[in-house]
Amino acid sequence: MNTEVFKYTKTFRLESGAQLQHLEIGFHTYGKLNANRDNVIWVCHALTANSDVFDWWKGLFGDKEFFNPDEHFIVCANILSSPYGTTSPLSINPVTGQPYYLSFPQVTVRDIVEAHKLLADHLNVQDIHLLIGGSLGGQQAMEWAISEPERIKNAVLIATNAKHSAWGIAFNESQRLALTADRTFYSNTPDGGAKGLKAARSIALLSYRGYKTYNVTQQEDTDNITDGFKSSSYQNYQGQKLVNRFNAYSYWYLSKVMDSHNVGRSRGGVEKALSLIKAKTLVIGIKSDVLFPVEEQQYLFQHIPKASFAEFDSFYGHDGFLIETEALTNIIKSFLKTDVKGKIIELQRTA
Repeated sequence: MNTEVFKYTKTFRLESGAQLQHLEIGFHTYGKLNANRDNVIWVCHALTANSDVFDWWKGLFGDKEFFNPDEHFIVCANILSSPYGTTSPLSINPVTGQPYYLSFPQVTVRDIVEAHKLLADHLNVQDIHLLIGGSLGGQQAMEWAISEPERIKNAVLIATNAKHSAWGIAFNESQRLALTADRTFYSNTPDGGAKGLKAARSIALLSYRGYKTYNVTQQEDTDNITDGFKSSSYQNYQGQKLVNRFNAYSYWYLSKVMDSHNVGRSRGGVEKALSLIKAKTLVIGIKSDVLFPVEEQQYLFQHIPKASFAEFDSFYGHDGFLIETEALTNIIKSFLKTDVKGKIIELQRTA
C-alpha cells in the first residue's frame, strides 16, 4: 500500500515560533469509517518507523489481527522530521529551492501532534476510539490526549513517559555526538553523516535491548577467538541497516523531538497536565526496559485519572513493544472488553 500525502497549504506555526510555509504529511489508512464514525484506531509511530503500521507492527495490526481493517478504520501518520512522506530536513525549503538540511527548524512532540490534528480534520475524524503508541509514539499519544481530551476516547501508552528522562536525553546526546563527529554531517548532502548515523544507531541499540539479549543471541561458540566477535558484527549490521533506509539529519532532529517531551511545560507541571486526560487509559510497561524503566509507566498510572496498568517481561527489552504482540493483544483485549479502570491487569508471562 502506497503512502498518501496530505498537503497543508497554510503556514504551519511551530511551538518555537518558527514557521513552515508548507506542510506535507505522509499517512496510511486501512479500512473505512463505520456509520457511527466510532471505529477509528489511530497509531502514533516511534523514532525511525513510518506510517505503514501493517508492516512494522505485525501481530497486532493486520488483516487477521486484533486491529484489522474489517472492523476498524486505522490511521497512522508519518511524523514531522521523518523522511517517509512528511516534511523533513530533506524536504525542499520553498525560500531557497534547496533541501533544508541543518536549516530545518527544531520541532517538538507538540508540533507533531498539531500536525496529526490537521490530518484528522482532513480525514473528517471527529472522535478517536483508540489512540495507541509506544516509546516516542506513546509520548505523542499522551500529548494528544492532554491537548484534546474530548476527542480521544481510549488511549494505550506503551513503554513511554510523561517527560523524557535525563537518562534518555544522555543516550540521545551521545548519538548526536556520534553524528556530528562525522565531518560529512555538515556537507548538506542526502547521505551526509552516514558513518555517524551508523555509530549512533549502534549506541541506540544498547538502550533498546539489554545484557541478557546480547549474552544469548551474540554469545560465542568458542573460547578461542580474540577478535571478530558476533556482537561486533551485529552492531555493524544494524547500524548499516538504518543507514540504508534513513538519513542522519532526520535522526538528529527526531532525537531532539524526543528530548523535548514534557507534558508539564506551560501547563503548571506534569501532574496537573496528566490530570487533564479524560480518555480511559491503559499504561503498559516492560520489566526489562532500560530506556523507559517501568517506574515511569507506574507514575503515569498513578496520575492519569482513568488509568489501568499492565506490565510484562520481555527478552527483547524496550524493543519488546514491537515484538511481543501476543502479550500486547491479550492485555489490550482485557482492557477494552472489561471495566478495568484504575486496576492492574495481570498477565502471567515471562521471557
